[in-house]
Order: sequence, then C-alpha cells, then structure tokens
Amino acid sequence: MKKSITPSEIRQTNRQRIYQYIYQKQTVSQQDIAYDLHLSRPTITTNLNALKEEGLIHEAGQLESEVVGRKPSAYAIQPQYRVSIGVELLSHLIKIIAIDLYGQKIHRSVFEVDFHPTDAYFQDVCSHILQFKDTCQIRDEQILGVGFAMQGLISPDGQRVIYGKILGCTGLHVSVVKKYLPYPCRFIHDANSAAIAELWAAPNLKDAFYLSLSRHLAAALILDRKIITGRHGHSATIEHIQMDPDGERCYCGRRGCLETLCSLRTLQCDLEDLDTFFEKVRSADRRAQEIWITYLKNLARAINMLHLVYDKTFILGGYLAPYLQQTDIDYLYQEIAEQTPFPEAHDFLEISRMPKHNITIGAALPYVQQFLEQV
Repeated sequence: MKKSITPSEIRQTNRQRIYQYIYQKQTVSQQDIAYDLHLSRPTITTNLNALKEEGLIHEAGQLESEVVGRKPSAYAIQPQYRVSIGVELLSHLIKIIAIDLYGQKIHRSVFEVDFHPTDAYFQDVCSHILQFKDTCQIRDEQILGVGFAMQGLISPDGQRVIYGKILGCTGLHVSVVKKYLPYPCRFIHDANSAAIAELWAAPNLKDAFYLSLSRHLAAALILDRKIITGRHGHSATIEHIQMDPDGERCYCGRRGCLETLCSLRTLQCDLEDLDTFFEKVRSADRRAQEIWITYLKNLARAINMLHLVYDKTFILGGYLAPYLQQTDIDYLYQEIAEQTPFPEAHDFLEISRMPKHNITIGAALPYVQQFLEQV
C-alpha cells in the first residue's frame, strides 16, 4: 500500500520549496512565489512570516511593478543566517575563509605557521580559527562546520588522512581538531575541494576531469556532478603515474612521476614569484619561456594520456589558472594533436571559473550544500 503524505510533510515541503525559490531567485515578491510554485496566498503568507521570524529571510525593500498602486514587497534570504568555514593546511601557512549561504567570501585570513602533526600545532590552528571567527563577529550558532583541506587522500567519511606523505600526516584523525572546536569538522582532499568549488561556480557542469596545477599536482574526477573517489580512495591520483623510471624522485619515493613534471615546482620559482615569472614569459625572456614551454609540453603529454581514458572536459585549475592565456591553451591543443591518433576538436580544455580561494571555499561548501538540502 502506498504511504499517504501527512499534513506535516506537506507543510515542510511547502516551506522548503518557498525558501529554495527565494534562494535561487534572490529577490522575489509573494506574487512571484504564487505564480511559479502554484501555492495559495495564505500558504505563502504563513510560510514567509515563519521564515522571517526564524531569521532565514527578510524583507528587502520593494520591487518595481508595472501595475499602478503600491509596489510589492521584496523578500530575500539572510545570506549570513548560517556561515561555513574553510581551512587549508599547508607546510608553512594556514589559510582560513568564511563564506555565506551563497558561497560568497565574508572574510579571509592567512597565518604563517609551520605544519607539525602534533597536538600543539592543532591547538594553535584551532586558536587561529576561533580568533578569526571573533574578528568576523560570527556567533557560534551561525557556524555550520569547518572543512579542512589537506594535501593527502582522505577517508570517505572525512575523518582520517589515509595517505599524507607531503605533510607527513598519514593516519591523522579529525579528532585532533574536534577537541578544540565546538563545530562539526571534517577533512577533505584539497583537489576534491577545488573541484567542489568548480561545480558550485558552474551549475551546468556535469562530467569533467579537474587538474589542480599548484605547488603539487593533483586531480579530481567529476561524474554526474559527483566527485569519484573510488573503492580505495585514490581515484584520479594522476600525480603518481610514472612517466620516466630514471627521472627526478617524487615525494612518494619513486622516480619520474607526473608530479615531477607538472607541479609548479618545475617552473623553478616559488608561488610568491609566479607574477615575476610570468612577466618574464610574456615579455619574451628566453630562459623563462624555455621553462614554460617544457612545462606545457609535459602537461600536454599528461592531458593527452588522460583524455584517451576519459573523453570529457578538462578543467585547468589551481594556482596556475589565473596566469593561463588563450595562447597557452592553443599550444596545448597543438601539442596534443601531435600525440593523439584522433582528430581532436579544440573544445575540451577550459580554465577554471573559480581560480581564487577555490580550495578554502570548496572545503567550506559541503556544509552549505547540506544546509540548503535540509532547511
């Protein structure tokens, strides 16, 4: 027998539909809601009053109308009704960002702290987070959770680092921060975090291979708008595909991995010097151009190999993304064309739509997404 829907479930559904509609449209009138959701005026009025009373929405002035008479009231959500925090832990830095329910930055801070997998280090990290929260004047009850982006593979439940050789933190459990923070906390692989931010910025993106071209190479496989981690948690770990057994030693201990060819370390400059490096590249400095061309050749080789396996859109993200120009994309297509057996169209390489703060924002977004699904 089919289970009947209770009045309580109907009320909850109507509430969710109205809130989601206001969220998506950003500014709406009662008439907009009634017309598009086919709900009665009493139902709409009751729900709007309840949502206002809870602080979820507010009246945002009046909308322009072609109808003579009083202009209709406008309703919008309270973007900071709930806030999420994203943290990126690096070898010498802690990056923290707070975002609202639209994924917009509220505030961001960077602290110079050397990473150590010790209780004292994580106590210090959490102290910075709490200080950051107070600086932003965010109340504890506003915080949905804290996502920690890590340079390592993370267990599916976000509780443990299952492979963390870069920072030397394999086996680290999220309890090291939970005991100092009164909020939900979870770890997330930094490349997956960046891919989540990309999906947020591109609602129509369905399938893609996200390449994080940063201090270290990383990737994320996107299928039907989901990040695929695989049975053992290491899908898309392309950085450890061995390209040259006699090449440079990778941090994994083997030689000639893609990490040694396509991470930004091969540009022979620190991240802080990328501006200077690319000024030289664009001004035809011979040595800088030689380094850059070598990098692009190696990147094209990697993309061609991966594209033969996964014939989808390839998104070039990470710290390198803001520096990429169309001439670089054209060169990659040219190199790929010389390597692939197929007549490839120049239609599968894209530069990230969200190159700025994508890792920290992506670490915070899952809590926002969960809230919006349940509100």
